[in-house]
Amino acid sequence: MIYVFDTNSLSNVLKHYYRDRFPSFWEKFDEAIGEGWLMSVHESKLELKERFGDEAVKLLEKQNTDFFGSPTTKELAFIKQIYSVRHFQHNLERKKLLGGGPFADPFIIAKARVLDGVVVTEEELRENAAKIPNICKRFDIGCVSLEGFLLREDWRF
Repeated sequence: MIYVFDTNSLSNVLKHYYRDRFPSFWEKFDEAIGEGWLMSVHESKLELKERFGDEAVKLLEKQNTDFFGSPTTKELAFIKQIYSVRHFQHNLERKKLLGGGPFADPFIIAKARVLDGVVVTEEELRENAAKIPNICKRFDIGCVSLEGFLLREDWRF
């Protein structure tokens, strides 16, 4: 199974799973990155750089330089499909109004869709919202939290 991590889930990993305190977690995490079934998107890289700096990003890219992939033509076409749903345009408009900058949400969803993967995000499904889980539900894309990812993969430490 392929998992596409949202910035907030990667932030939780970087903030709470210290490499020297959780070495067995990082062994599995790095292995999954290296094998190419755990990934994110370029926009997440930019968001993480803003929060954590270059070193945190380099740690994630160490095992696979393609971890933060650039969008493909198919992914860009699917982003267009997402925003053809008027309700989901609020997802983008709200972000632009709050200051611009990188915005990973549509790229994460599109990568998961094109690769038949699962989105990993800490956002929660809320009625009538324009959040990642709502968009995933609308397009029948798997969506779990970091805890859900750990449960699905049966990772225990």
